Amino acid sequence: MLPDLEHLIHLQELDSATERARRRIADIPGSQQALEARTAARAAELQAVKDRIAVTTASRRDIEKDVAAVQTRLSKYKDQLMSVKTNKEYTAMQHEIATAEGLVRSYDDRLLELMEAGDQEAADLKAAEAAMKAEQAQIAREQQALDQEKISQAAELERLSAERADLVSTISKEAMDIYVRVAHGRRGVALAEARDGLCGVCHVRMRPQAYNQVRRNDSIYQCESCTRILYHVPPAAPAPTAQS
Repeated sequence: MLPDLEHLIHLQELDSATERARRRIADIPGSQQALEARTAARAAELQAVKDRIAVTTASRRDIEKDVAAVQTRLSKYKDQLMSVKTNKEYTAMQHEIATAEGLVRSYDDRLLELMEAGDQEAADLKAAEAAMKAEQAQIAREQQALDQEKISQAAELERLSAERADLVSTISKEAMDIYVRVAHGRRGVALAEARDGLCGVCHVRMRPQAYNQVRRNDSIYQCESCTRILYHVPPAAPAPTAQS
């Protein structure tokens, strides 16, 4: 194979790997923001449970105050019952007492509902706190992995850059100029494998004479359609049979 062509194939591999590393580094902040969003969502779930508990607690306090007020009135009514002088007053007082007792029972029923709701909310809070703790631990592990990946990808970029500089020094100026020009116009992909008479990237069929020339790998030949530098990978030799 022509040395320039062989070096250009390697250069394309290095540039493609470099682009992948750069994209991954660029994606890491988005992944970190996603972790922060998960933390915020879990915190919001926990806060929602706490808010429900606060509402239930406030409702219980209000009803307990109402019960105390009705109990005070009820006690007053019972004291007054002993001092009434007419049947009409007695009947009216009994009606007030019955109304107050009914109100107390209603409040007691509501308090029972709130107590049951409070028990459920306490269980929900425990579950939400456990979920928050587990999520924080998982997010911490993922964040650490992202930090480590960012460091390793940066180191990989340095390695690729150094290897690329060494490799470029071995490529002729003419071949390098073609590579740079094509890569610039083709989103960084300057080479394509020719296979079965087709360009491996644009898939345009080559003229038989051109394909035969590319198969020799002894010159810099560009696809007549996409202008990428073409090369050919010979088929692997068949594995020897047991008989042979």
